[in-house]
Amino acid sequence: MTTQSRTDRHLELSQVGIDFPTPKGPFTALQDVNLKIKKGEFVSLIGHSGCGKSTVLNIVAGLYQATSGGVILDGLEVNEPGPERAVVFQNHSLLPWLSVYKNVELAVKQTSKGKTKAEIKEWVQHNLDLVHMTHAADKLPSEISGGMKQRVGIARALSMEPKVLLMDEPFGALDALTRAHLQDSVMEIHASLGNTVIMITHDVDEAVLLSDRIVMMTNGPAATIGEILDINLERPRNRLAMADNPEYNRYRHAVLTFLYEKQKKIETVASAKATNSNNTERSNSSAA
Repeated sequence: MTTQSRTDRHLELSQVGIDFPTPKGPFTALQDVNLKIKKGEFVSLIGHSGCGKSTVLNIVAGLYQATSGGVILDGLEVNEPGPERAVVFQNHSLLPWLSVYKNVELAVKQTSKGKTKAEIKEWVQHNLDLVHMTHAADKLPSEISGGMKQRVGIARALSMEPKVLLMDEPFGALDALTRAHLQDSVMEIHASLGNTVIMITHDVDEAVLLSDRIVMMTNGPAATIGEILDINLERPRNRLAMADNPEYNRYRHAVLTFLYEKQKKIETVASAKATNSNNTERSNSSAA
């Protein structure tokens, strides 16, 4: 395990916290989140449901405003969405009435002002080629599989030439085989482009296979970073070779141990609350 000792300031989250209003008062979802990410680094966020992973991603994307602290990207504060931070959601979010080509072209036209028609066409085709989808350029989203739709969503995000690619469980809704193929594609793209990636996942094997570092979140409310694990495995990585790699399995065990211990803590706290509640009810009944 490591502490956040990175000196590179490409992307920095400093003392990030966020409160959401509720009828009972402010709910603190995140508190004191500190993280420095190097340019070209692949970082995965992992943790139990409700630990604030998507909230962190949305703050980096500029979709949420932090209540305290903030995010700095290349020396500039992040306070609104921008093309330098592209998001790939679990749902591909393609426009159903546009072809594969047109979905990517729309993003290019919105973010690449000054490009000629020929340059736009070339750039769209280049990004479709990155995800191996040029053969389906003229098809509508309804005519392609879920995995292919997600490939197009990744191509659309990459076509914006973002400094940071944000991925919110991009393979969560896919079957295991399709998921594996897309993981391999993402590793190829990352090796080719050297882009900075932040990915949310619930899949421990996925996190270890893809990441340079795994950021493990504590449970909410007031969730924060519990531990950070450096993944010192040589690239390119082969999933079959990794299965028998002692280091891979050591990393996997470390993440599972963290998640298991946090889950046991949740169950212990819940059990204690239930016991106290039952004891209070019995005392009230006796008093009556």
